Parts: sequence; structure tokens; C-alpha cells
Amino acid sequence: MGNVSKFLKGNKAPKENATYAATKSLTDDNGEPLLWEIKPVTTKENERMREDCTTEVQVPGKSGLYRQKLDTSKYIGKLLCASIVEPNLYDAELQDSYGVKTPEDLLMEMVDDPGEYAEFAKFIQGFNGFTSFDDEVNEAKNG
Repeated sequence: MGNVSKFLKGNKAPKENATYAATKSLTDDNGEPLLWEIKPVTTKENERMREDCTTEVQVPGKSGLYRQKLDTSKYIGKLLCASIVEPNLYDAELQDSYGVKTPEDLLMEMVDDPGEYAEFAKFIQGFNGFTSFDDEVNEAKNG
């Protein structure tokens, strides 16, 4: 124990960006789906997004008692937008071309097929280290 030098920041492996074809409806000149650049989100960024998407709701029948509730759809939208490098979802011209004013609304317009959106969300969550309950069950069965 005691060898703290291995834990120093300089020894930390850098996280690389990835690419993903988020939708088949946006293609290059050859008809191939455009690749989007995806970056990892930090734990600090993730916690800030979770806090932004969490509200206090009153527990039914319990006066003065509240619990936290996460708006998962809003959180997933923020996670996706925070992970996307290219296209730039904050670009006013791009937002204007779809008639929207927020990155989350733009993403839903660009990836307007619900199945593609769900697969993209699954990819981004996995890329950021999240596993689903189904993945954990399968891992336990096969492990």
C-alpha cells in the first residue's frame, strides 16, 4: 500500500472520443449516415445535470414530507447533448434550420425516429460507463 504515486493524475489514462451514426436520415454524398463525434462526460458534469433534473415532490398523504424525483427524459436529453461534440447542438444556425431554440429540442428534431433516439441514448449511456439492469443480469448469468 502506500505508493500514492500510481494514483497521481499524470497516470490517469485519457478518455478518447468516439463516433456514432445517430440517424440514417442524415447522410453524406454517398448515402452513408453521418458520424457524430461523442465525448465522455465527467462525473462532476453528470452530477450537475442530475441535480438540474431532480425536483422535490410531496409524498402523497404525508404532510410536509418530500422525496426527490428525477425527470429521466430530461436527464437523458441533457446527457446526450453534453456528450455530443459534432454536430454543435448549440449552433444558432443549426437550431434555426429546425425551428428550435435548445440543444435538447434540436437533438429530438435531428434524431426524430424514436427507435434511433433510444439506441443513441443507449450508446451514449454505455460510452459514459452506465450499464443497464438487463446488462447486469446477463453478466451475472454468464459470469
